[in-house]
Amino acid sequence: LRSALLLVQILKFLNCFVSDLSGKMFTFPLQTKTDHVKLITSKRNLSAATVCHRSFTDLKRDHNLFSKSTQASPNEFLVFYDYTNKEIEIHLKNQKAEYRSLDYKPNTWHSVCTTWDAGSGLVQLWFNGQPLTRRFVNQSNMTGEPIIILGQEQDSHGGGFDINQSFIGMMTDVHMWDYVLSTCEIQHYVSELSFTPGNVLNWAALDFQINGRVLIENKQMYCQ
Repeated sequence: LRSALLLVQILKFLNCFVSDLSGKMFTFPLQTKTDHVKLITSKRNLSAATVCHRSFTDLKRDHNLFSKSTQASPNEFLVFYDYTNKEIEIHLKNQKAEYRSLDYKPNTWHSVCTTWDAGSGLVQLWFNGQPLTRRFVNQSNMTGEPIIILGQEQDSHGGGFDINQSFIGMMTDVHMWDYVLSTCEIQHYVSELSFTPGNVLNWAALDFQINGRVLIENKQMYCQ
């Protein structure tokens, strides 16, 4: 029994990486309620945040784009696409902002950045480099042990996955900062120019754990 437990711990360790994923992407090829990537950070208390990522999917249903939970709040910071209402929702604890009328085309790379500041309580979505309306959501700091998931939406801390909210497609360039990124920095990110990497999550030095069939592949680029 002790040997079996040791083997499980070794396998978990081998499935955990700190890696430079520049030029790489995660591919989520299956619809499941298990397959995901867990992103690991030591940051416990945030009074502001920016999350940026690029994603590519052909899903015609709801799906998760970024899920950060704590014991007290499963949807502490959630970026979610609501297919029925054709909107990206930004959830902060028990409140949310809804962004509609987006050109969220299937089989297209989209860059999504979300900023939030506890001082003002305002959230803002940047869709493919375009700033959308700033909205009041929540002024409470993010506190507690975080679990950050790509590929699944957390209905409980680290679990409660729903197969009909899972992400299928590709995702890359995931960064998170503990402050509101400037307009210029967001535009540099979207244009894939030089920018300050995330100090909470950094794609070029990412601490992560793959669970299930999620692949690391070379990022697909358009030929010039």
